[in-house]
Amino acid sequence: MTDLATKTRYDPAEVEPRIAREWLDSGLFHPAPEGEPEDNYSIAIPLPNVTGVLHMGHALNDSVQDCLIRFARMRGRRAKWILGTDHAGIATQTQVERALAQEGVSREGLGRAAFVERVWDWRDRYGGQIIEQLKRLGCSCDYDDERFTLDDEYARAVQHVFVALYEKGYIYRDRYMVNWDPGTRSAISDLEVEDREVQDELYYIDYPLASGSGAITVATVRPETMLADTAIAVHPEDDRYRRLIGETAVLPLVGRKLKIIADEYVKPEFGTGALKITPGHDPNDFEIGRRHGLEQVSVIGEHGLLTEQAPERFAGLTVEQARGAVVAELREQGLIARTERYVHEVPFSQRSGERIEPLVSLQWFMRMDELVKPAIEVVRSGRVRFWPENYTRVYLHWMENIRPWCISRQLWWGHQIPVWYRGDQRHVAEAPPQGEGWERDPDVLDTWFSSALFPFAALGWPEQTPQLGAFYPTDALVTGREIVFLWVARMIMMGLEFTGQIPFTDVYVHAIIQAPDGRRMSKSLGTGVDPLALIDGGPRPPAFETGGEFPPYGADAVRWGMLAMSSSQDVRFSEEKLAQGLQLTNKLWNASRLILLGVGEDARAAPSPSAVEDRWILSRLARAREELDRWIERYDFSHAALGLYEFVYGELCDWYLELVKPRLRAGEADLSATLLHVLTETLALAHPMIPFVTEEIYGHLPGAEGLLAARARGAGDGAQVDPQAEATLARTIEAVQALRGWRDFAGVRVGASVPARLLADGYEQTAEHVARLARLSLTEDGSEPAASVPIPGGVVEILVSEDVDLGAAERRVVQERTRLQSEIERAERKLANEAFVAKAPAEVVAGEREKLARLRSELGAL
Repeated sequence: MTDLATKTRYDPAEVEPRIAREWLDSGLFHPAPEGEPEDNYSIAIPLPNVTGVLHMGHALNDSVQDCLIRFARMRGRRAKWILGTDHAGIATQTQVERALAQEGVSREGLGRAAFVERVWDWRDRYGGQIIEQLKRLGCSCDYDDERFTLDDEYARAVQHVFVALYEKGYIYRDRYMVNWDPGTRSAISDLEVEDREVQDELYYIDYPLASGSGAITVATVRPETMLADTAIAVHPEDDRYRRLIGETAVLPLVGRKLKIIADEYVKPEFGTGALKITPGHDPNDFEIGRRHGLEQVSVIGEHGLLTEQAPERFAGLTVEQARGAVVAELREQGLIARTERYVHEVPFSQRSGERIEPLVSLQWFMRMDELVKPAIEVVRSGRVRFWPENYTRVYLHWMENIRPWCISRQLWWGHQIPVWYRGDQRHVAEAPPQGEGWERDPDVLDTWFSSALFPFAALGWPEQTPQLGAFYPTDALVTGREIVFLWVARMIMMGLEFTGQIPFTDVYVHAIIQAPDGRRMSKSLGTGVDPLALIDGGPRPPAFETGGEFPPYGADAVRWGMLAMSSSQDVRFSEEKLAQGLQLTNKLWNASRLILLGVGEDARAAPSPSAVEDRWILSRLARAREELDRWIERYDFSHAALGLYEFVYGELCDWYLELVKPRLRAGEADLSATLLHVLTETLALAHPMIPFVTEEIYGHLPGAEGLLAARARGAGDGAQVDPQAEATLARTIEAVQALRGWRDFAGVRVGASVPARLLADGYEQTAEHVARLARLSLTEDGSEPAASVPIPGGVVEILVSEDVDLGAAERRVVQERTRLQSEIERAERKLANEAFVAKAPAEVVAGEREKLARLRSELGAL
């Protein structure tokens, strides 16, 4: 124990890299593929982007997953955290294209093969960064079996799935309205689109009637798309336009004849109640066009420029340039009746941040009707459970209204679609066709298509591998709510379709960590926090009021802080929780030093209670283990983290160790055995949440073998629960707290021992503890008491001494009584005000009533 004696402070910067290396070298994180899935435990990591870096969402998500994996491993289960990274088609291709642009090179200039080779080089250079950061956080992933969604085996699985779904008729090719992202020059799915509130100019444009009898006025925020109009629609019950239904209008600037049609989609209250119909550039107009057999004209191309289908003078202009030119000509012809400001929701790409351009495009789609049915049933029946439960309703609502999925992307980095063409021939297979003249479809699959296979493809499917047999289905999925539909729902559908089994039993949707001011965490907003800056120390984000740098909290404090924060679905970042986590690690370290330096190297752990306080701590340890197990099993990590803190900081350190210090100094053998047992079990209890400090301490235990991370512990031992000991110590602790409170209030000198008489029942075993911890000198002296302090079971009478200034105490009582009476009167007046009670929010009124009750209680106690 000599080295422990010299380590007076816990040093995360020294300990954590060393312990991480010990874990990795042990092979513990790479379990043998043995046993059955129901006996083992596995989690599939939400795939980080191959070029990504750790952010706060990862820090929380991975802290939760590692807590679950270590918890299962310490309960004797063979635990595998399935690790992989995602090729992240759009994100990775965008990064490489930016790098090429700095060299003055484009991907088109390089050609597809050379560009893809450059992306592989990029992946080899930067792809391991987030994996190393996971190790820094202490994540016990299976690093020896890391997968990549573009590796050869995984690619075969993706192609197998595509071909199988095509052959069943679920995958098809069609010209359809898609969300075109001009930034990435690719179609993206509905789930990759976010609506933002935008203020636009609403133009009221006169369309002359072909009959010459006037004009019909339409309102639009996109006058440039009028060049592709093929009809005007009105509501069939709108009396203003009923007479015009069936007539034609003339499209300004183009001259095309537009039929005036009736459709119930039209909202009479918007604009003039007449709607320009542009099937080539609006998803709603596209559906109206299909219902009425309208022509589709596309005047905006995939590069965001106007095409040759627009009048020649507009071709080649950007959308913004075309808008200005169209408006100018309309004004010149006197066809703009008026304009007004209009605030509305507009779709933007989550990928590039640019405004979505709805285009009709030839794409690959996946029909979801058949796949969705079993995926709904497994959630309805409870075979797959969402935590919190409200996500069950959210999931089912989306699944019951699911639409076809556009699965093709106009990229070069990704799983190229296994389809080849030769003239009118089409070859769909896992292997290319034989013969000359075949050309492969240039598109790649949506990244979410391949990641939807991860829980089983990462284990070697479609081969029936030992890994698949041992660890699929997995047990839990930990995710953020933003990918419940993008990823979770699709994994359930794919898992059921191709393995016949659910991919996981539980889906835990964790909290979203916001900036301290409630805004989202974002590097661009100056609110993003780098988890490594929390672990190692580093600059606070520019938007943080405190400024300066974070102190080095260490990985354990960050992990514990993340778990403690995760109390609801939207939580604000709390540096206080990290500080609390650091206090916990330091407290546990110091308590362990006190125990280990006191018990000697020959001591061995065994529960050998020889005093009521020993029975009490063993009982509290058993209850803490039972409670923490229950909280973790129910994915309530905030309560689990705070419960651990309360047991270690409060019950073990602040009370038990203080109670037994005289016995520890005396070298009592039974106490040494009990202390080592309690410390060993406490380390095991805390390890899933704070693994580094617990592993380091465990290595110093007399007789400890192997790693704490590999040590199996059983469930709680109900036999050690001792209600009688708990009642005795609860009474003792309450008495000490009351006496300490009185000392503070009376201004008694800190180190002074005050003469007193203990006149209370139930302290036969703990009177000495009360006296020592409250700094009393118990006596049978029959002199008149100077003060009386109520405690459970009776009172403690304080006798006159030079350390008790009764005048000062009385003055404090008077001052406090006056303050409390004043506060009570103010609260009573407020609650007597009928207007306040009627108009104030219910929670505010309830808060005032609770405050009044508390004040009255405090006055009564005084």
